[in-house]
Amino acid sequence: MLLPFRSEIRNSPTKQTIKIFLSDESLDDKIKNHLEHFTEIELIEINETVEQNHADENLTIFLQDSVDINRMKASIDSSLWWYFEKDMVDD
Repeated sequence: MLLPFRSEIRNSPTKQTIKIFLSDESLDDKIKNHLEHFTEIELIEINETVEQNHADENLTIFLQDSVDINRMKASIDSSLWWYFEKDMVDD
């Protein structure tokens, strides 16, 4: 079974980032809106992915400077699992 998303922590020279790869890219905007309630997030961008073995697009989440990236990834993952479970129940 294909998972609805995968998230990865990326180290960037300028900002801590988390990338979200969705199995259904048509949900990019909905997921972006869903995640914007996190005050620890500075910016969310929808970007094309150039790496191999990844979706064509990803959501790149830029965090505030003082945020614990591991804790934030766990919070985002939890929020996304809730979102997809709720979505499956609603269908």
